Amino acid sequence: MGGLGHSMQEVEIKQKDVGMSGEDALVLMRKFIVPDDLGTPPGAVTLRGATSFQTPPGWDTVYTPVFNAIERPAPPMLVVRVETDWYVHETEFRYVLQPGEGISGQRTMPIGQVFFVPREEITMRDCTDEELAAMKRADEEFGRGKAADQITTPYGIPYSPHYLKESRARQQKEPSS
Repeated sequence: MGGLGHSMQEVEIKQKDVGMSGEDALVLMRKFIVPDDLGTPPGAVTLRGATSFQTPPGWDTVYTPVFNAIERPAPPMLVVRVETDWYVHETEFRYVLQPGEGISGQRTMPIGQVFFVPREEITMRDCTDEELAAMKRADEEFGRGKAADQITTPYGIPYSPHYLKESRARQQKEPSS
């Protein structure tokens, strides 16, 4: 999987009352897994998503692993940004497995996430001394606010809700569009 070279697929159906041939099983497998990806690292296996996308002009699709999925072990997944405004891209999530490692799934289990971003030119530049000083002042001010606003969880761990309070206060000040 995930490399160049010769590949072979052999299917042996152990349960005789399944009602499908080995060739049918390979066709079914290819609906969910892309075994012959070129250009991916060795060990990569591609799982197909249930929905494919075509975005409006100037928008791209980003394919990522499931965020905040903390169950272990979770194999690493490649994040990819694809121009999907000029054709319908088949949704694919590429996981990288170690030798002997497997990945399991069920039809209700998420295998990745998709989000859409506008394709825009990004200009990088160095900050001015004034901008750096302003960022440092803002960081110090935030640190003081966070230190001053501490609560203790029922488990005895100190926690500061300062960020949440500041974020909500700023949202209330912003005019709605």
